[in-house]
Amino acid sequence: MYALYFILVAVLCCIMMSQTVANEMKKHVLNKSTKRLQCQQIPFYEDICKSIKAGDTCEKLVGYSAVYRVCFGMACFFFIFSLLTLNINNSKSCRAYIHNGFWFFKLLLLGAMCSGAFFIPDQETFLNAWRYVGAIGAFLFIGIQLILLVEFAHKWNKNWTAGTTHNKLWYAALSLVTLVMYSIATGGLILMAVFYTQKDGCMGNKILLGVNGGLCVLISLVAISPCVQNRQPHSGLLQSGLISCYVTYLTFSALSSKPVEVVLDAHGKNITICVPDFGQDLYRDENLVTGLGTTLLFACILYSCLTSTTRSSSDALQGRSAAPELEVARCCFCFGPYGEDTEDPQNMKEGPGVIYDEKRSTVYSYSYFHGVFFLASLYVMMTVTNWFNYKSAYIETFFSGSWSIFWVKMASCWMCVLLYLWTLVAPLCCPSRQFYV
Repeated sequence: MYALYFILVAVLCCIMMSQTVANEMKKHVLNKSTKRLQCQQIPFYEDICKSIKAGDTCEKLVGYSAVYRVCFGMACFFFIFSLLTLNINNSKSCRAYIHNGFWFFKLLLLGAMCSGAFFIPDQETFLNAWRYVGAIGAFLFIGIQLILLVEFAHKWNKNWTAGTTHNKLWYAALSLVTLVMYSIATGGLILMAVFYTQKDGCMGNKILLGVNGGLCVLISLVAISPCVQNRQPHSGLLQSGLISCYVTYLTFSALSSKPVEVVLDAHGKNITICVPDFGQDLYRDENLVTGLGTTLLFACILYSCLTSTTRSSSDALQGRSAAPELEVARCCFCFGPYGEDTEDPQNMKEGPGVIYDEKRSTVYSYSYFHGVFFLASLYVMMTVTNWFNYKSAYIETFFSGSWSIFWVKMASCWMCVLLYLWTLVAPLCCPSRQFYV
């Protein structure tokens, strides 16, 4: 239900950022004096717009400022519930019912908070301040995903390495997966060098590919260096291979998000450079690209929210991890033998496979759950409004290229590398502390 609320507001934000919707609202007023179109007008249109303080033509209901207000309401909704559900240890407590019920009233509350944001006084100051709050929250959301990715890489290697003590075939599995990931990373960088660079020019792309390729080599060498191996015997090329694949993906995504460079050829004709020729036709149908791209984007955001709110993810962010000797090697190592976070068999009562797992706390942290959705609301706000290029942003041109999106992706790439390097060198810098990775 919370995911459904999130999707509804996200779709509303896309509608508000549509240039088609904005043009139709302007056309409505411009054609008001035309008798032929008089029958198509909404009765008391201007009066309604003025009464809700949306401007003479309801222009405040579209554009980046409207998205800021709606996302402010959604962010406040999840933030309040994050505070209300702090330290809930039993799903049968009174406050737990607030989290698990009253869906109709919650929908009304969400609608009221999103609508109430349009009545905040001194809108200009509010929008400027809220923009920076949104940027900080969006980067925190990205940071959580990167931390979980690095933790996933270490967990994967630790789990499969534990299996080598009983079955040497796990060595073959480790070697094969590592080889595949390095092949993907290397092949991806080579293909980008072929299609996103040219013999003359494209110096920025060349530098970018060189730097990110060098970072992949650096983390691989650090992971297998003797000093790191002495402190972390489970560090290896599997983790660095996975991070290298992610760096390669983000590099490709960033290069694809750059605004196209147009130059004049010898015949005075405009041509695009530093992009693959076969990709030009893919962007001709803007509606198709925008629809598919936006759907995939929100699906990924929603998946990140839901997977970030499990108990294992919460434990990872708090530095709690199982001891290596307790690991049992499995292909699907993300889940226990009976499902994620399974406790003792006696907790499984008779019935349709329901697991009652509340020895330590609730099955997942309610407060942390709402906290992640709070940050995701800010991430959606900044992404849909094109980060800091908000004034010229429209959903129809969302995938046409933007320097803001390019640099956000590159910052995410370098942040991921730094986080992984920190997990390797932290035990060397702080030898008295115990690190579980």
